[in-house]
Amino acid sequence: MLQGILPVLPTPFTAEGGIDAAAMARVTDFALGAGVDGVVFPGFASEVDDLTAAERAALLKVVVERVAGRVPIVAGASAASVAEAVGHAREAMGFGVSTVMIQAPKSVGAGFEAVAAFYRDIADAVPGLEIVLQNAPAPRGSDLKPETILEIVRGNPAITYVKEETLPSGLAISALIAGKPEHLKGVIGGGGARYFIDEYNRGVCGAMPAVELSDIHVTMDRAFRVGEIDRARELYMRTLPLLVIQANFRMAFTKHVLSRRGVLDNRVVRAKVPDMDAHDLAEIDAWLDAASDLMQAAAPPSMRVAGARG
Repeated sequence: MLQGILPVLPTPFTAEGGIDAAAMARVTDFALGAGVDGVVFPGFASEVDDLTAAERAALLKVVVERVAGRVPIVAGASAASVAEAVGHAREAMGFGVSTVMIQAPKSVGAGFEAVAAFYRDIADAVPGLEIVLQNAPAPRGSDLKPETILEIVRGNPAITYVKEETLPSGLAISALIAGKPEHLKGVIGGGGARYFIDEYNRGVCGAMPAVELSDIHVTMDRAFRVGEIDRARELYMRTLPLLVIQANFRMAFTKHVLSRRGVLDNRVVRAKVPDMDAHDLAEIDAWLDAASDLMQAAAPPSMRVAGARG
């Protein structure tokens, strides 16, 4: 069962722009040290569109080795075609990862028949696969309607979860949970945890934010699950300013925070994200300092890098 905090891990790059396997191991260790309930790689927050198939596979292998069976792994297998998605799914299965997250490409459209056929062809080609159907908002996704998703899921037992992150997602999450067939194990929240409380109140089984605040998100999840809703709301309010900024700068924000926390030594990105100037960095750092009492005091020695910088 996927539940709780399942962060999407970023892709660390070297200063020269290549993938950094050692840093990938540190990021994975950081997530595990924060007490996460699973990890996701690669996803949109991993700059997946800017990775080659070989890079995706190499870094997924690092994640699998570092996790070593301690928590579930969801492998991203989204692609522009069925054949490519099948290739990614088979690669994940080869690493022992049987759960993959797939967003149907926009080229398929938003109609039931075409999208259902896309997922059905993948499931038929990879027996034993469990699929997380990712429903992303436009312009990246197709904004599938809840009734369309439910119809697709009912006809495809390989789809065992839906990650719903259209905007606003609340009504869609409620509709999916109310109408889910027995084989759909749960609905997972997206949107970078910016709508955490609403999603949890509506009954999601977990959330897939970025990783840089995982320790706080884990504490928030645990508070909610034991009925300490006021505590969960307090944590949500204290992290929300950071998540609002993260919505603008995406992976660059994540990597800056991980640099501040001693996990990465740079914030190199390949994705086209807005530049951050000194004012942006000062504002991020001020909010990080304001929430520092909620975070692990420091990265454990195995995660720490010398001379980490933002």
